[in-house]
Amino acid sequence: MLTLVECALSFLWLFMQASVSKSKAHVTALSMAALGVVYGDIGTSPLYTMHEVFAGAHHPVPVSTANVLGILSLILWSLIMVVTVKYVTFVMRADNRGEGGIMALIALASQQSTHNPRRLYFIMLVGILGACMFYADGMITPAISVLSAVEGLEVAAPMLSHLVIPITLIVLLTLFWSQRHGTGTMGRMFGPIMLVWFATLAILGVHNIIQDTSVLHAFNPMYGLHFFMSNGKLAFISLGAVVLAVTGGEALYADMGHFGRIPIRIAWYTVVLPALVLNYFGQGALILHNPAAMQNSFYLMAPAWSLPPLVILATLATVIASQAVISGAFSMSRQALQLGYLPRMLVQHTSDSQEGQIYLPRINWGLMVAVMALVIGFGSSTNLAAAYGIAVTGNMAITTVLSALVFHNLWGWNWARTIALTAVFLFIDLAFFSANLLKIFDGGWAPILIVIVTFTLMTTWKRGRSMLHKKLESEAMALDMFVEAMGAHPPTRVQGTAVFMTPNPNGVPHSLLHNLKHNKVLHEQVVIATVQFHQVPRMPPEERIHVETLKYGFYRVTINYGFSDEPDLPRDLEACAIKRLQMDMMDTSFFVGKETLIPTMDCEMAVWREKLFITMFRNADTISNYFKLPPNRVVELGTQVSI
Repeated sequence: MLTLVECALSFLWLFMQASVSKSKAHVTALSMAALGVVYGDIGTSPLYTMHEVFAGAHHPVPVSTANVLGILSLILWSLIMVVTVKYVTFVMRADNRGEGGIMALIALASQQSTHNPRRLYFIMLVGILGACMFYADGMITPAISVLSAVEGLEVAAPMLSHLVIPITLIVLLTLFWSQRHGTGTMGRMFGPIMLVWFATLAILGVHNIIQDTSVLHAFNPMYGLHFFMSNGKLAFISLGAVVLAVTGGEALYADMGHFGRIPIRIAWYTVVLPALVLNYFGQGALILHNPAAMQNSFYLMAPAWSLPPLVILATLATVIASQAVISGAFSMSRQALQLGYLPRMLVQHTSDSQEGQIYLPRINWGLMVAVMALVIGFGSSTNLAAAYGIAVTGNMAITTVLSALVFHNLWGWNWARTIALTAVFLFIDLAFFSANLLKIFDGGWAPILIVIVTFTLMTTWKRGRSMLHKKLESEAMALDMFVEAMGAHPPTRVQGTAVFMTPNPNGVPHSLLHNLKHNKVLHEQVVIATVQFHQVPRMPPEERIHVETLKYGFYRVTINYGFSDEPDLPRDLEACAIKRLQMDMMDTSFFVGKETLIPTMDCEMAVWREKLFITMFRNADTISNYFKLPPNRVVELGTQVSI
């Protein structure tokens, strides 16, 4: 028999051959990288899926030949329908200038709804709900993945079972602590490690399938249908565990901007899907041969001598899966805060060459606390499995609804064709979602609570910022009238450039009025700068800056960013030279307003939400840090605002 290394190398050779056949030299590298980033979550699902179906604490399925074949058929056709057909074939075509994910889908779905406020509000609300479900998934995935891998100690060394929770917490602490150093170096290791992992899945599966080839009958979907007809309610409940096999499928779409469609598809068809199917069928064959193996069918597939290295490899694979989810949470958070759904927070770039490699300390430590609390609170992967699924399947259903709008509005499909396709997807999504709702009291309340909290925070911030901008705009003096007044009664002008930040390009910034009132001077160049974020991933350089020359040395400058762009105001203001506005950054001062919010009784929001918004506002990062303004060139002028 080939050794594990020889098999892995053979698998690598086949993988590279499939990639080279696409006549693109870079596809192999991108496909390898996609293995490590895109498929970590779904690739570690075999650790716990079959166990939760047949030996979980929540309505396990009795072991019989018909039931095993039925479950295997359901898993196989779920992978085909949900991942292959829905995501790989259709949803991945709905890209926003090459970018995927829920934020990109929101932008696409709302393009034809700008003149319909109700529809636009519905799209944004549903989309943000999907983003909140992604956060819930980002908390549960590291917990259940790492915990299920470390639980292999209970098989390899039963005397160490009491160390499962402490070791899991140490692994998670190391994982989150290392985020500040970036994922560049570690990321280059992800692909090869995951390739070895998928090769191991396939080898273990084939070895056990040979022992009982009857499991291959499960390729026939009739076995899944017969399982439902024979088991009724129990079959429906089992969907709550079967869905664990497809969790992580949404990452194909979310990470499309990093790798592109073709590398992700090649990795799926040539490596991931075959390895997953072989491993699940191998576990099924083992359970048929030895029903007691259902207690941990994944690790019991392997020979006893290989268990220690397999536990190590599984732990590495789950760390990689967790890393992908954490990185996704960072990207999602940056997009959300730039679209106005989260307060400003520090965004650190961990790579000089890769813009997408970022680190958000607040998000990182918040996730760490939540993940560790889940591990300690639930105590085992079996208990966590009850919490896993609601957020993922809810996100899948929302993706289907938003995709339907894209199919009809942007692709020009008629409603009959759109409804016919999306009804199939939505039927599957809602079946999985409904089955998981039955586990609310067993642990499903956890993701629901996470979604409620994050949704409340995001919508409160969005609503509060809208109210604040409306208040400031109503109190602002018209800029054109102010410029004329400065021309009629000019104050003392001093050398240099003053940049006044404001969200309202047509009004006079409060900081400008305060500066004029207290210092009695104006700079020779006065720039009214407004930053606008748009629902596109990146703004083309030629559309980044818009300069309007006013009278008497006044300029109105609009800086446009996409939701994945890196804001850098000094860098972009220097580009104003091509618009005939010369700015020397060493002779430029930035004036920003620092508002202090005062609560009032006639606020449009509930009192508790008003206080929540004020608390979030006070703890938001400064404009100076967020837009990379030089600290020694910034002047903050405070004002009180009643909301």
